[in-house]
Amino acid sequence: MSWESTAEYYKLINETVGRRLGNLHSGKIILNSVDFGEIEHLQHNGEWQRLGIILSDAAYALQKAGAEGMILCTNTMHKLTPHIKENIDIPFIHIADETAKKLIKDNIQKVGLLGTAFTMEQEFYKSRLIEKYSLEVLIPPKQQIDEIHRVIYDELCVGITKEESRAYYAKAIEGLQKQGAQAVILGCTEIGLLISQEDSVLPIYDTTKIHAEAAVEWMLQ
Repeated sequence: MSWESTAEYYKLINETVGRRLGNLHSGKIILNSVDFGEIEHLQHNGEWQRLGIILSDAAYALQKAGAEGMILCTNTMHKLTPHIKENIDIPFIHIADETAKKLIKDNIQKVGLLGTAFTMEQEFYKSRLIEKYSLEVLIPPKQQIDEIHRVIYDELCVGITKEESRAYYAKAIEGLQKQGAQAVILGCTEIGLLISQEDSVLPIYDTTKIHAEAAVEWMLQ
């Protein structure tokens, strides 16, 4: 939802289309970029109904503008997928579904999840992975969840990357490995701005990259 990860999506989609089609090709994209300050305030005040209205209106506006398919460039706000899908009648590519398909293809059964506290603690994301794809999902302890969440909002969403935060996330991933995780989902679209494979003892599944690639695959089909 922050423009930091939105820019990464835009870059990845265009680069991938260019690589697949060659020459000067790029993606045909209609982008509705929200004011994340407004979104963040409503998130932390628990006003999910209001957020559902904002996102469903934004989705409808994109469809009306000519969009033929849709992605929501965030993990946390997939909590509101039902609100969005009620207001559109075009395909909606779900970030958790695409990530789960990658995990299953790679024979991963037990996976760690990093993201906002909303994503790690609430059931909307984990339950989809568990119930629809039979994955076992592990999360860090509460103290680590709080710090991981803080780093996302106070640093990554405003373009700040700190070595100490990278080290903290790496330590959290080590903890997930000790719990038995075979891999880790970077379940917030900003985390990939901080953590790369070289920082992790576990294979990482960057939802931003996975989602962007899935969008391109759908577009080119």
